Amino acid sequence: MDKLQQHFIRIRKLLDITFFRILFFLVLVVVLCSAMYSNVKPEKLDLALFSVSEKTIRSPGTVEDKQSTEKKRKEALDQVQDVYALKKEYTQNRVDLITSIFQSAIEVNDEIKDEMKKQEELATDEKPAKPEPSVADKVTRLKAKLTEGVSKDLSNQVFTSLVQASNDELSIAKDLTVTAINNVMTNRISTDEVENAKKRVEEELKYSSLNDMLRLAAIDLGRYAVIQNEFYDPNATEELRRQAAESVEPVKILQGQIIVEEGELINQDIYRQLKLVGLLNNDQSFKPLIGLVLLITIFLSAIYYYFYEMKSLPEKRQTYLLLFGIIFVLALFIMKIISMLQIFNFAGFGYIFPAAMGGMLIKILIEEKLAILFSIIMAVCGSVLFNEGVTGSFNFSVGIYILFSALAAIMFLNSHNHRSKILQAGTFAAVVNVLAIVALMLVPNGQFSGIEYGYYFISALVSGIGSAVLTIGLLPFLEASFGILSTMRLIELSNPNHPLLRKILMESPGTYHHSVMVANLSESACEAIGANGLLARVGSYYHDIGKTKRPNFFIENQMHHDNPHDRLPPEKSANIIIAHVTDGSAILKKYHMPKEIIDITEQHHGTTLLKYFYHKALQSDAEMREDEFRYPGPKAQTKESAVVGIADSVEAAVRSLSEPTPELIESLVKKIVDDRLQDGQLNECDITIKEIETVSHTLCETLKGIFHSRIEYPEMTKTKKVKQA
Repeated sequence: MDKLQQHFIRIRKLLDITFFRILFFLVLVVVLCSAMYSNVKPEKLDLALFSVSEKTIRSPGTVEDKQSTEKKRKEALDQVQDVYALKKEYTQNRVDLITSIFQSAIEVNDEIKDEMKKQEELATDEKPAKPEPSVADKVTRLKAKLTEGVSKDLSNQVFTSLVQASNDELSIAKDLTVTAINNVMTNRISTDEVENAKKRVEEELKYSSLNDMLRLAAIDLGRYAVIQNEFYDPNATEELRRQAAESVEPVKILQGQIIVEEGELINQDIYRQLKLVGLLNNDQSFKPLIGLVLLITIFLSAIYYYFYEMKSLPEKRQTYLLLFGIIFVLALFIMKIISMLQIFNFAGFGYIFPAAMGGMLIKILIEEKLAILFSIIMAVCGSVLFNEGVTGSFNFSVGIYILFSALAAIMFLNSHNHRSKILQAGTFAAVVNVLAIVALMLVPNGQFSGIEYGYYFISALVSGIGSAVLTIGLLPFLEASFGILSTMRLIELSNPNHPLLRKILMESPGTYHHSVMVANLSESACEAIGANGLLARVGSYYHDIGKTKRPNFFIENQMHHDNPHDRLPPEKSANIIIAHVTDGSAILKKYHMPKEIIDITEQHHGTTLLKYFYHKALQSDAEMREDEFRYPGPKAQTKESAVVGIADSVEAAVRSLSEPTPELIESLVKKIVDDRLQDGQLNECDITIKEIETVSHTLCETLKGIFHSRIEYPEMTKTKKVKQA
């Protein structure tokens, strides 16, 4: 064990160097990648086109099938029909054109009437009136009023019929023709439907009450007026195609979707899908590796930052980092071994993993926040390692289970628990495990048999109890290997049945009582300044263990005995008193006590001077050296050692007072603290002046509570008077 501890000390010293600290995290990256890559690496199948699949194959992830999407989009575009727009203004234009033709014919008739009337008025016998213009002249006049295109498009027979009709007949013909044109052209008329539309106009005018010539003219004008009014709209058609393309949802191969059933022929489309999801393409395997490395980098960055911000001495911080790494690798190793059992096709192996073990170890040996961070990381790692039988790379059910189990055990343990509480925490975690499994089985509305429920519940119990057993088994090994003094270890050392405490009680009861008093004083003072009060209490129990070697030479053990120092020279007496520090250190080392307890024993007197024996020696030898009457030290290196030293001196001094009063106690405490400061005994620890004042005030308050005034009963008064007499 000592050799192993020395190896850990060497590694811890290397972690003080930045290069080795980075190397430490790189090793963790390699370990994590090695453990989890096989679980995220896409499965490669040796399948050939047009072969028969030997098993049902599901998609490992969700991938868009772009080829199928494009095919579906093309089908949607093919179904889009061309958009034709109805030009309603064409109807009005053609109606206006026919109206203007009839109106022009009426105007020609009116003009001829006016001319004939004027000629009749101006006619004489010598100059008779000109005859009425011929039909040809009338046709010429009518064409002059119309456009050249209209004149060419219509036959002379139409114009002849118009100019031969009366105005009333023209008005009736106009109304009938315009109505027929409007009725027909209100509907869509495509290129193919123009002739049919003309026939509909003809049918509508064929049975009108017009004379034969005018009816034929109206029919010709109606057929002439009807034209195509529906035309292709490229903009509207393109917009419709765009909407159709956008409405097509991407075709996706969903995670867990069956691509090919067992015994099914692998055709070209199935083979293409297998290749698309990466089951046939070996070149895509680097993507899961990159993702895994990024995930691990996030984990380790959080851990690095946590330790970087930790407010502890560098030596302790590196010890904690190494300890965390070992627990992390150990938990991951156990998780990996259990995950290999998934080859037996039982999905519940992930629930056997002792999820609470690592969290409890870190909570006990380091601190709670780091234990919670560790639990989150292990939950994610577990969801990757136990992903057999689930679609995708993460088994979130197992991840949630591991997180709940670890947090339950961490929360159950408080800061002052005995080792027996670990088993209780494991039992509590097992109960939480069972509840978590029930929830995870009921939420997805799964169908499970009674045997499966039994397997899962047994796994949950094994996980919780196994976590406690492993924690209890590993805790002493880790404490001894790293020299860590945990809260649980301190509580065990404070047990009155400990062999060394029984040794003090049996061999030097006065020292035992003194140690208990110092423990009460130092614990309250340490807690007042934020130091480790439990460490100060336990250190106080053992700080005078060296007095058991010569108990009668110390005043608290000299009840009804002569003081042996009265018969010894001061130099010899000083050596005996000073020796209790080195003797105590030797005894503690023999029993393999924690270093922190040994340090308090060696440092609680520092290098203070034994003033009584020194001044006594000066009376016989004025040249006596002062350093011969000083403790060997070292001076207090921690707040706990400093407080225990002050409490030790204060308790002894106050106990020597016959009638301690609050004022006398405050004066005595102030004098002892000032002497320590002036003698430089507190120069090597990180305690501040303000904290020293807090310690002094706390000691005074505690001592006032211990040495409070009592009622003097009559028997006590009578006895006192007798003694005075």
